[in-house]
Amino acid sequence: MSATPAMPLEGVRILDFTWVVAGPVATRILADHGAEVVKIERKEPPQLGNRKLGLQCDLHRDKLSLAINMQHPRGVELARRIAAKSDVVMDNFSARVMRTWGMDYESLRAVKPDIICISMSGLGHTGPRSSYVSYGPTLQALAGYTLLMAERDGTPAGYGYSYADMCGGYTGALAALVALWNRRRTGHGQFVDLSQFEAAISVVGPALLDISANGRTQSPPGYNSQEGPSAPHGVYPCKARDDDNDRWIAISVRTEAEWRRFVEAIGAPDWTRDAKFRTLYLRIRNSAELDANISRWTVERSAEDAMATLQRAGIAAGVVENGIDLCARDPQLIERGFWPKVTTAKGASTRVTGIPFKLSATPGAVRTIAPEVGEHTDQVLGELLGLSRAERDSLIADGAVWP
Repeated sequence: MSATPAMPLEGVRILDFTWVVAGPVATRILADHGAEVVKIERKEPPQLGNRKLGLQCDLHRDKLSLAINMQHPRGVELARRIAAKSDVVMDNFSARVMRTWGMDYESLRAVKPDIICISMSGLGHTGPRSSYVSYGPTLQALAGYTLLMAERDGTPAGYGYSYADMCGGYTGALAALVALWNRRRTGHGQFVDLSQFEAAISVVGPALLDISANGRTQSPPGYNSQEGPSAPHGVYPCKARDDDNDRWIAISVRTEAEWRRFVEAIGAPDWTRDAKFRTLYLRIRNSAELDANISRWTVERSAEDAMATLQRAGIAAGVVENGIDLCARDPQLIERGFWPKVTTAKGASTRVTGIPFKLSATPGAVRTIAPEVGEHTDQVLGELLGLSRAERDSLIADGAVWP
């Protein structure tokens, strides 16, 4: 029987000062692949949710939690001692915070010459706005997402979830891997100045290309195709499923050949022979009436059946999935085991998001549920720093560490 293969980042230690979403996403990716992530927290962090359920459970799985008072000199000294035993120090504060604590790169390289420090600040450490504090929705507005995500009347809609945090988080994990690879090659650590604003701008999409290449002012695309002219192109109501009457299908038809196949797939109703739908140009011009006609067909069918019918005809069509679809019904996610189960010490279990890439020889894994704040105080101070029980008790009594 072969031994369990080592995970790819085993032996790498991350000192994690990140909070909210973007930073924790970055360190979660590293933790899922074997890095030991020691999370430094406040005694009473912002109330963002239950650590054993939902988003907070998802963000902090596979990590160790230590509650240190960074306003106390002995607390700062403890953090520096952990940094001396770490490979990477990560934060997503505004640019000035780590410097105020004496935990910036120039200070830490004195105790660990090859340390890698990654600062995931909102706008970077240089420029006239480097000291600004930001959150994902703020960065989305600055990057233009809020303007581009607008209702037909121009009312900004934006994303229901902070897309910018995901961009920043995945970019942060990539930056850590690049810096670690460079240190392996050269023996040198470095400071990584990551701007979440720039990470968000880089994935705006076709609008960014249009701005940079053509200098055109952008307007909200609505349901219009951004890749090329299409009609029909949008989402259409479908028959209710059980007690869910909010079912939709997305459909896109781009070429005349696709239009002919689409017409045949929906049974060639009389309206499809109307001259106003004869060409793509005319279908775009009369899109409101076109959409109304198609909706009469889709509303008589389940989203799944309509999708299957159209896909068999080679038409781009898909169910607009809701939470239940994604978590319990999507056959692709089920087959790939994307919703792994984690269990608490008391035996209760919950599911979290999986790892979106699979290494054939050394795959990552979701191993432990998210810790409560300070849950690993004894493990980090005792096993990692070698402090005795008396020394740990002294730090707690002094207010440098919270139990």
